[in-house]
Amino acid sequence: MLTVSKLNHYYGKAHVLRDLSLDVGTESVGVFGPNGAGKTTLVHAIVGLVRPRSGTILFEERSLLRLQTFQVIRTGIALVPQERELFPFMSVLANLEAGAAYIPRAQKEMSTALDGALEMFPILKERSRQLAGTLSGGEQRMLAIARAMMSSPKLLILDEPSLGLQPSLVTELFHKVREISARVAILMAEQNVRQSLKAVHRGYVIENGQIALEGKADELLNNDHVRRAYLGL
Repeated sequence: MLTVSKLNHYYGKAHVLRDLSLDVGTESVGVFGPNGAGKTTLVHAIVGLVRPRSGTILFEERSLLRLQTFQVIRTGIALVPQERELFPFMSVLANLEAGAAYIPRAQKEMSTALDGALEMFPILKERSRQLAGTLSGGEQRMLAIARAMMSSPKLLILDEPSLGLQPSLVTELFHKVREISARVAILMAEQNVRQSLKAVHRGYVIENGQIALEGKADELLNNDHVRRAYLGL
């Protein structure tokens, strides 16, 4: 579905992505690494927020490199950014509807998608008339994911979804990620390696802009380097 090949990107003289290659099929895939490893830059390159120096990004065999972000979204990719970027003075329901507003195929399926989103996140149904900016941090994260799902994506990209959440909410979040992965392919960039490896099928470890390791989730959980560097074992 998504194929990234030999991607290179610079910020000034800093070489932040170095011949980085990965692929995502109809599955859930995690990208792990410390701050500054290149995870968010990779996500931004996929959705057209940065222009890599070289390399290719194909989604269903179509190049994304010359597309604007809104065009990338219309190909069937949805992004949940770190900052959530909700409309704080609009209701929960209006935020959800906005997720489908500019996607032609999603507009046709809005009613069905809305029912699915509220079924998956019952708290949002309870809060449907509440202003998004008054929700708790965890509820806002759930709303951001549900809004992305309203676009009927083929691939959902999550950038640091657990950032800033208390531990009990992190566990709930990754339960939802596993549930969503039964419906749509997922690419998730995360620092929380222990929890997120339980929610994905495969993973890549990025260090200094390069793929240092890749494998099935259980293989990475048992990898000595991952256990020492990321799990504290």
